Amino acid sequence: MVKRRSFEEGHRRKFLVVVDETPECDRALSYAAVCAERTSGAVVMLYCIALADFQHWLGVENIMRAEAMEEAETTLARAAEKIRAVARIDPESVIVEGTLSSEIIKLIEEDQDIAILVLAAGTSSEGPGPLVSSFASKSAGFFPIPVTIVPGTPLSDEDITTLA
Repeated sequence: MVKRRSFEEGHRRKFLVVVDETPECDRALSYAAVCAERTSGAVVMLYCIALADFQHWLGVENIMRAEAMEEAETTLARAAEKIRAVARIDPESVIVEGTLSSEIIKLIEEDQDIAILVLAAGTSSEGPGPLVSSFASKSAGFFPIPVTIVPGTPLSDEDITTLA
């Protein structure tokens, strides 16, 4: 179990958002930004590069890793602009390589100010998405912080502001 700091001077409650190319990610970013602004908190954006993408010869692996890093930086820059468009928040960006669920736990353990994980449910017929499903499964009772799941339906920024 992760022991949380009280949010005394110098510490702010942080909302963690996993950033990817899914349409629902935009909803999670908006929700986290509005909540952070209203509570004088912060937003941490996490982009995870899967290690399985680099199982090639060293030269090819280095090129693929550099391309993946460039894509991560571009995606996080767009996400940061989205956050700045809905709230006066300058988000933190974190890029990691590994398995997403493991990297989320590791980041939560390393940054004691992360207090809430914000996810958005997918809208496909296959369900809410693998990440939401994994955190809503049996292991949810052992997750170290609360998880907020934002509906993935087309909510406007105004709707999200009302919800937050």
